[in-house]
Amino acid sequence: MVLETSRIIFGHGDSWKTIRRFTLTVLRDLGMGKRNIEEKIIEESEHLVKQFEAKKGEPFLTTIPINAATSNIIVSLIMGKRLEYEDEIFIKLLTLNSENFRLVGGPYIQLYNMFPVLHPLPGPHYKVIEHQNILKDFFRQIFIQHREVLDENDKRSYIDAFMSKMEGEKNHSYSHFHEMNLLCTVTNLFVAGTETTSSTLSWALLILIKHPNIQMKVHEEIDRIIGGAKPRAEHRQMMPFTDAVIHEVQRFADILPMGLPHETTCDVDLRGYCIPKGTYIIPLLRSVHRDKNHWEKPDHFYPPHFLNEQGKFVKREAFMPFSAGRRVCVGEMLARMELFLFFTSLLQNFSFHAAEGVNGEDIDLSPTGGLTLSAPNIQVRALARNINV
Repeated sequence: MVLETSRIIFGHGDSWKTIRRFTLTVLRDLGMGKRNIEEKIIEESEHLVKQFEAKKGEPFLTTIPINAATSNIIVSLIMGKRLEYEDEIFIKLLTLNSENFRLVGGPYIQLYNMFPVLHPLPGPHYKVIEHQNILKDFFRQIFIQHREVLDENDKRSYIDAFMSKMEGEKNHSYSHFHEMNLLCTVTNLFVAGTETTSSTLSWALLILIKHPNIQMKVHEEIDRIIGGAKPRAEHRQMMPFTDAVIHEVQRFADILPMGLPHETTCDVDLRGYCIPKGTYIIPLLRSVHRDKNHWEKPDHFYPPHFLNEQGKFVKREAFMPFSAGRRVCVGEMLARMELFLFFTSLLQNFSFHAAEGVNGEDIDLSPTGGLTLSAPNIQVRALARNINV
């Protein structure tokens, strides 16, 4: 029920395979992982920096502006344009999206998913459905606008590409390209493309406030490698410590502690146990990210987990925030680029501190429960830095 609109996350069979393959192709054609999407992220980073500058060092919650920034990247791919931070409808959608992630992780929704017979009873599932319908109504209006100006020779967005495919297969009774699948997929992309990346960035800022010595090292590396220039994806290879910090935020915060549901396609023998065909399996990613056999300090924030003795960045087999296998996140490349560019842009321009009278080192990093483990709602101060040009 909770993610009933999902065709990529919870879909299966031929429809899932077809839509996922099409989506990956279109997103790559639109620039995911390439130079033109990098330019969009850099531009959006500048908008985000201005939002932080406008606070003039006063304490504020970073959730909405960071949500808007990360969402605008996937929105630009879906719709072909970005939305303004002050757009009331945009802010409403972001707020409802965050609320749904919180509600979905609650015990009642989990019980409802196991026992749908509970549907007639009052409960938060009605609020989740209401929020989903508002998001779907928004995209239905967008579809109308795109259909009126659709140009087969100039497809500028995912919606354009999908509608063109729909038109080409309108006489095929077996086609998976119809408006319901389009609606399900774009809402899926909007939801997934907003929450996890923005949550990771919010976690990163709070963690650096709690560990000012690590924040100082990130500042030093940014000043040395980037200076006053615009951060670019190519800088990542020259910034092992910053890269390690981002990866450690993903591991430590563990935004998605559980992977997506899988189903065995045949009988499987695993370490002497028989898992029958058709068994519903949910991998626990947290068990990997906190495994003492793979991490020196699994319960602590420790960037050296991703550095060798020479200070070079090293990949770790037990690092899987984007899940693994055939259902690995379709937006992994995009998310990696977003995290690096947004993170370095913010740290290039600001130093982050707790509100006046609050000792940053005493900040409680206990997560807010839900479908994802969100950072606690703590106000922060972003103080402007002098950038070396």
